[in-house]
Amino acid sequence: MSPSLLGILIMCAGVLCLALGDAISKWLGATYDPIQIIFFRTLISLPLIALLARFNGGWQKLKTRRPGVHLMRGLIFTGTMFCFVTGLTLLPLAETTAIAFAAPLFVTLLSGPLLKERVERLPFIASLVGFAGVLVVVRPGAAGFQWGALIVVGAAVCYALMMITARRYGGKESLWAMVFYATLVPLIVSAMLLPNVWRMPEGAAWLGFIGSGIFGVGAVSCITLAFRYAPAALAAPFDYTAMVWAVLLGWWLWDEVPDIWVFIGALVIIGSGVAIALYERQVSIKARPTT
Repeated sequence: MSPSLLGILIMCAGVLCLALGDAISKWLGATYDPIQIIFFRTLISLPLIALLARFNGGWQKLKTRRPGVHLMRGLIFTGTMFCFVTGLTLLPLAETTAIAFAAPLFVTLLSGPLLKERVERLPFIASLVGFAGVLVVVRPGAAGFQWGALIVVGAAVCYALMMITARRYGGKESLWAMVFYATLVPLIVSAMLLPNVWRMPEGAAWLGFIGSGIFGVGAVSCITLAFRYAPAALAAPFDYTAMVWAVLLGWWLWDEVPDIWVFIGALVIIGSGVAIALYERQVSIKARPTT
């Protein structure tokens, strides 16, 4: 098996972990507050992330000279998780997933003003087309519009800010430090708010909370490992396989069948994301030194 194919398969496994974690969070969200879901997810994920760091370079991988940056990223990630989990409780799983796909498009639109990077014409146009796809899914002003869709858009914007800060500081901090502190901050914030929303988990809910954390770490680990085997521009588009899992899980668990507009909007968003990924791949190939 070629390294690229192995990377793609690992990427798909990571995306499946994400989809399963999201489905569990949606199920828990019918009974438990998003703050409690975030608390347990980060509580279980944090020690697993620390162990992964320990066996991938040692504890020094968690050292940092930029605590302020990690605090900022952690607060942004707290907002991402809260908006996304809340959206899961209000919208069908496939619709929530489709809107969340807009995050890379927001990265392209925001990288100019925030990172002072030049945004080329093709990625910019593709991002605008992708945003039109988001509007098709959300349908503001239509009879089927739900305010939960705007909450998920907020999650996509927050996650885009997470990716932008990772691009800005990722070369100066280890990957595991970035992931560890981005998980630590929402754990602390949710722990502070937990007494206001606490409800004692019952029965299978304990397994749900544990499974959500394990699948979250599995997703991060697989996606990180995938980029070691396959080029980012090749592996990244397979993130969109999440839509397949979201449709299947939503139909199987909640009898959710997305309407045609969700599928159309999702295809527009995915097409825009793939176009940007292919463009960046071409740019990276041209930028390689020739011998």
